[in-house]
Amino acid sequence: MKLPPTPRVLFLRELVGEVTRSYGHGRTMVAVDGVTDTAPFADDLAEVFREAGYDTFRASMTDFHRPRADRTRLGPESALDYYRGSFDYVTFRRVLIDPFRMAGSTGFQTAAFDERRDVPMESRWETTGQDAVLVVDGEFLLRPELRGIWHYSVALVNMPQDAIYENDAEPRMWASALVDDSDPELPRRVFADSC
Repeated sequence: MKLPPTPRVLFLRELVGEVTRSYGHGRTMVAVDGVTDTAPFADDLAEVFREAGYDTFRASMTDFHRPRADRTRLGPESALDYYRGSFDYVTFRRVLIDPFRMAGSTGFQTAAFDERRDVPMESRWETTGQDAVLVVDGEFLLRPELRGIWHYSVALVNMPQDAIYENDAEPRMWASALVDDSDPELPRRVFADSC
């Protein structure tokens, strides 16, 4: 389906073009990193990949939280505790990232935990062909132990920044693209001043 050529869609088509020029074949993984509400941008980006003819899947780190009891067993969760232990990266890699990378008949899951209900989630296993795109949104996607898994990454820079994450991971330095999405109708590329 052809999307209407709004400024947002045209902007997202440029990003998709960047990704597909470098990673037009095989399994491609794209991160949309930000502290709050990254899902709308990631959803729209996935739609533009679909428009371009790519079998596209969506996942969110919010569906890979660790249980609340694990996160708060030593008392109320601090900002540092949240950064260090809120998400289950082992499960994230085991049920989603590693099987998606295999590009064979291996199934993958796009969710594993229901944070609102604080229980593991029964997610259906999905499969796809050799060429596919996975768009993942959420917090801390450019932390040191994850940044190497992405083929392309977008850091939404208009959101409040987590100081612990910024100091530890420097996500803006590692992102493929910095995007200001404060006006959803008119996102714009931001270029880091590294001078």
